[in-house]
Amino acid sequence: MTKRIHVRVKKRPLRIDIATLFPDMCETVLNESIVGRARRAGKIELWCHQIRDYSTGKHRRVDDTPYGGGMGMVMQAEPIYRCFTEVTKDFVRKPHVIYMSPKGTVLTQQKAVELSKMHNLFIICGHYEGVDQRVINKIVDEEISIGDYVLTGGELPALVLTDAVARMCGGVLSSEECFTEESHFSGLLEYPHYTRPEIWEGERVPDVLLTGHHKNIAEFRHNEAVKITKERRPDLYKLFTENTNMNDK
Repeated sequence: MTKRIHVRVKKRPLRIDIATLFPDMCETVLNESIVGRARRAGKIELWCHQIRDYSTGKHRRVDDTPYGGGMGMVMQAEPIYRCFTEVTKDFVRKPHVIYMSPKGTVLTQQKAVELSKMHNLFIICGHYEGVDQRVINKIVDEEISIGDYVLTGGELPALVLTDAVARMCGGVLSSEECFTEESHFSGLLEYPHYTRPEIWEGERVPDVLLTGHHKNIAEFRHNEAVKITKERRPDLYKLFTENTNMNDK
C-alpha cells in the first residue's frame, strides 16, 4: 500500500511590480520603515522597472506629441507594453494591472484589502499628460485614483497604493489589530489615541482609559469613533448607520 505524503506548499507573498520613469524615487520610499522591513524579510515582493529601458529608440524616448493637438506630451504605448510583457513573461498567470489615474475609482480601505489578496499586481505610473489609451485598453484591468486632484506623475499615487496594500499582507504588521481598528477599516474614522504623560499642558487622559476595564474602554473608543465620523465625514456616517440598521434586521 502506497503511503500518501502530504506536502504543505508555502504560499508565495504578494508581488507588486511598478512600471515608472523614476524607479529610484520609488525604491527610496519602498526601502524605508515597515514596508522596507517587510520587503527585506520576504513578506512581500516589490520590484520597480524603468520604462525607458524598454524603448527601442536611440535616445530612449518614451513620449510624443498628442494626436489632435493640445498641450504637453503623451507616453507612448510600446515602451509600457514591452516593459509589461518582459517583466511578466514567466508569470504563471497575468497580474492584475492597475493604471494610476485621476480618472480612476478612488482608493478605499476595502479596495486595499481586496488587492492584498491577489497574487500579482502590476502598477503603471503615467507622466506628462498621461499614456496612450491603446495600452490601457490592451492590458489594464482597472484605473485607480488616490483623490480628486492631479499630480505631476503616477509615482506618488503608486507608492500610496503599494503602502496601503502591503500593510494588509500577512506578516507585514505585527498583528491584525494593527489595521482592523484603524480609520475606514470598519467604516468609521479611528478613535483618538493617548500616551504618557497622564497630564500634558493641563489636559488629562480620559479616565476610562486608565481603568483597565476592557469592555468600557472598547465602548468608549467605539463611541468616540462614531462621534468623530459623524462630525467630520457625514457621508461615511450615513453609510455606517445604514449598514448597521441592515445587520440588525
